[in-house]
Amino acid sequence: MANDTYKFTGDPNSHDISKFKDGISATCLCGSIRVTINDNELFTKKRGHLCHCANCRKVAGSYVSSNLAIEKEKVNVDDPSGVLKKYKDYATASGKCVERCFCGTCGNPIMSIAEIYPTMVIVKMGMFPRIPDPECESFALHRHVWQGKHGDLPQFEIARGGKKLGE
Repeated sequence: MANDTYKFTGDPNSHDISKFKDGISATCLCGSIRVTINDNELFTKKRGHLCHCANCRKVAGSYVSSNLAIEKEKVNVDDPSGVLKKYKDYATASGKCVERCFCGTCGNPIMSIAEIYPTMVIVKMGMFPRIPDPECESFALHRHVWQGKHGDLPQFEIARGGKKLGE
């Protein structure tokens, strides 16, 4: 029984990456919203980032959030029942609005839309069967002291592309 339960909970290693050569699709927990990322480079290079900012941690319900900042035109959000909700978050490092989008039925985080990145969306990767290898960590100054390092990922003190931790 335990082995069946493990399969049910979504072992990412049971999903061959070759199935996602043109993109990847997933639903929220209740299945009301489907998100499809149309990108043939998701698993050919490191993509996305692990964010340790307080707001991303809250949205993820964890010590870190796995995010993928990607061009809007590569993401399709199918919400046939109109349950997608948005929270306007102004308590951000930039002071600019970040719309935190989530399923109004099950609460699953879907994506963030940051005013400072008008051509991008930040997809919350926890709902997908596989997550690309991240390219970096942001808000590394906000990591918990008990966290181990995630391989050799570049760690930015705050924003991606900014000052690196330890510089």
